[in-house]
Amino acid sequence: MTLQKLKKKAFSNPEVKAEYIQLEREFHLIDQLLSMRTKAGLTQEQVAERMQTQKSNVSRLEKGNSNPSWATLSKYAHACGFELSLKLLRFRRSINRSAPGQ
Repeated sequence: MTLQKLKKKAFSNPEVKAEYIQLEREFHLIDQLLSMRTKAGLTQEQVAERMQTQKSNVSRLEKGNSNPSWATLSKYAHACGFELSLKLLRFRRSINRSAPGQ
């Protein structure tokens, strides 16, 4: 079985697809954090100092091994010279409508 076929089969389960999408968003957030720090030319130690925290906390944040608050994410962004913003998107749901009697 190819990876494409396996993925298609797995995604036929709505719970699997939802979890995949959730993880994809989490990985995107981690990529954004690393991108901010890289663009700022800072080390984890420097970000930690600016956030008034320990390097290990920054490391956990960048690895996705924590459940950060908005305040923590905002501090990280500010330490890297960025502003944090939130974008709200409406879920796209496919509604399976059956004709009456089906």
